[in-house]
Amino acid sequence: MIRLGILVSGSGTNLQSIIEACEAGRIDAHIAVVISNRPEAQALNRADLAGLATRVVLPAEHAGRDDYDAAVVEFLRQQQVDLVVLAGYMRIVTPLFLRAFPGRVMNIHPALLPAFPGLNVRQQAIDYGVRFSGCTVHFLDEGVDTGPIIAQAVCPVYPEDTEEDLKQRILKLEHKLYPEAIALFAAGRLRIEGRRVIVADMQAQPDACLINPPLK
Repeated sequence: MIRLGILVSGSGTNLQSIIEACEAGRIDAHIAVVISNRPEAQALNRADLAGLATRVVLPAEHAGRDDYDAAVVEFLRQQQVDLVVLAGYMRIVTPLFLRAFPGRVMNIHPALLPAFPGLNVRQQAIDYGVRFSGCTVHFLDEGVDTGPIIAQAVCPVYPEDTEEDLKQRILKLEHKLYPEAIALFAAGRLRIEGRRVIVADMQAQPDACLINPPLK
């Protein structure tokens, strides 16, 4: 069983999906600690209700990004964390942080990378006129949403969609995909080779496809 350190800043819906997957035995992992940069984050309430250890690390109490990340890293090391999971964590982690956990920092992004990195990506997808969007789980590197891709989930984008419509559709995918990706790591099935993440024992479906708008 691996130990997870989960970093949060917001409502914590992805955290909730991970908590439930761990409790149900779908992930062979224990959540060692939930850390937030915002004391008012609803995610902390979710962690408290689940009986998890929490910690708030305030940016204002540190000299800069490296100093802040050094404090977070030290606490994660104290908790003997095997995998760091970013779940709505609204800070860019530093190279110092990544060097502390090489190949062991995971993130989820609400778009199909490498398309639409950064912020406001759902509206960008709508404005661009894409037929599909979705979410991407990837290992973090020192770029912005450029790390090796672990898994992706896809949903259609419809002409009448608002940003909120697409957000809710993608969130449902995130809540399914993120626990599955963490479970793969916990089972020792992920291996990074350059830009590729190899999933051991993956079953291919050669004829699988999605089409939007649907063909008659």
